[in-house]
Amino acid sequence: MISTRGRYAIRVMIDIAEQYSSNYIRLKDISQRQDISLKYLESITNMLSKAGLLEGQHGHGGGYKLSKKPEEYTIGEILLVTEGTLAPVGCLECNAKVCARESICKTLPMWKDLYKTINTFFNTHTLADLVQKSPDFGYFNASL
Repeated sequence: MISTRGRYAIRVMIDIAEQYSSNYIRLKDISQRQDISLKYLESITNMLSKAGLLEGQHGHGGGYKLSKKPEEYTIGEILLVTEGTLAPVGCLECNAKVCARESICKTLPMWKDLYKTINTFFNTHTLADLVQKSPDFGYFNASL
């Protein structure tokens, strides 16, 4: 499951991408548009900035802007910064302890397939896709 932090990070990145220019976008403006508390937004943008996804500037005229073009970001890389992993089970996380049941685990192939599907999905969709609300995304019209 994707955390609130991950979902908000995507919203923030979309918001900044929609304002895409050489200008820095003020956190206060993003906070108001996205209805995210300024304090929580600061923690998210700090993570994204440390990972090199955003450039930040303090002081007058400061704020955040994208480090690269919206089409150069995958949703997977954004989520990886905020979530750490998208593995559906602990045994598939990076640096996970080797499970004693791995050789006999009947569910492991299923979890590996799910993990592959999750990574493929998020790594083939870009920030630009979300900004443009591409009709290639079946979920834009899906009713859940």
